[in-house]
Amino acid sequence: MASDPANSDPDPALGPPPRQTRTGHGDEPPRPAHRPNLTPMAPSSSTRAIIRAEGLSKTYQVAAKDPGLAGTLRHFVQRRYNAVAAVRDVSFQIQPGEMVGFLGPNGAGKTTTLKMLTGLIHPTAGQALVAGYTPHRRQANFLRRITLVMGQKQQLLWDLPALDSLRVNAAVYGIDEAESRHRIHALAEMLELGEELRRPLRKLSLGQRMKAELLAALLHRPEVLFLDEPTLGLDVNAQARVRSFLTDYNQRFGATVLLTSHYMADITALCPRVLLIHEGRLFHDGSLEALTQRLAPCREVRLELAEPWPLEALGAYGEVESCEGMVVRLLIRRDALTAAVSRLLAELPVRDLEVRDPPIEELIGRLFVQGALP
Repeated sequence: MASDPANSDPDPALGPPPRQTRTGHGDEPPRPAHRPNLTPMAPSSSTRAIIRAEGLSKTYQVAAKDPGLAGTLRHFVQRRYNAVAAVRDVSFQIQPGEMVGFLGPNGAGKTTTLKMLTGLIHPTAGQALVAGYTPHRRQANFLRRITLVMGQKQQLLWDLPALDSLRVNAAVYGIDEAESRHRIHALAEMLELGEELRRPLRKLSLGQRMKAELLAALLHRPEVLFLDEPTLGLDVNAQARVRSFLTDYNQRFGATVLLTSHYMADITALCPRVLLIHEGRLFHDGSLEALTQRLAPCREVRLELAEPWPLEALGAYGEVESCEGMVVRLLIRRDALTAAVSRLLAELPVRDLEVRDPPIEELIGRLFVQGALP
């Protein structure tokens, strides 16, 4: 992992971390004793948080133009702007090694928050601290400790084999040739990549390109991974392989992961904790299990009956969610579930019975529509 030697132990499997070197325009020598002033930040219950956001806000000035030629001419002479708040007063902390899901509908402010945490844009208000650095200062040591992967963007060169681009990345991060070969081989094994790395990137499938992008992003062994839709557009098998790799990487190197995804399977498989953002505001920070129980005080009981049954009679056992022929879905409160199931089996001609939690996708969808927790 490319990080300060004082703050990380070398991994025996992949060798020691690379030397701290000056590697590019505007770079600066390492200053291990430097830490940004934390006085304005709110008191914390833990000083070990590797990601801290306090009151982060971002407001854009968007040009307001009336349609048509007349509106264009007026806009040319006198421009008007509307203030659009993309992120509003967002605060949270993430401890080293955590894998946290960042959920929200399109336009909720997820990517904007990630861009502020990685230093791509300045916050309008508030502060962020990542791995001991203020992100928007873009210090060289900070950039060695993080990576940002965006499913809709690519950093590898389209017409070159991925291996050539990886060698360029290794040189940028000051990783010597022997060490870079070792790291590429180790990560390629974890990602199940082989000869694909020797083919031009345009010849690879979408899943192979995404895995090659992950390899490139992790070649310098960052401590903090910001992943924005890393499985976007991948088929089910490719998504499962990427999730397996991220779990393995987290366990092997103790990396911290902040993941956004519209595929709830990514979140349920990887992230015990979730942050929920809606219209720029953070309104939930906690475990996914606790959120599920809070959103779903009822469990879903699916019945397959041997003969039709009156709908009004089914309502005596719970809330009828749907009734299609012989198949009935009931919602029954958790505290009444055992007694209700016993009555159903004793009083109705039940062929099959299944008890489950409502799909998490439905729960999250309802939550975004409501805009607040129940």
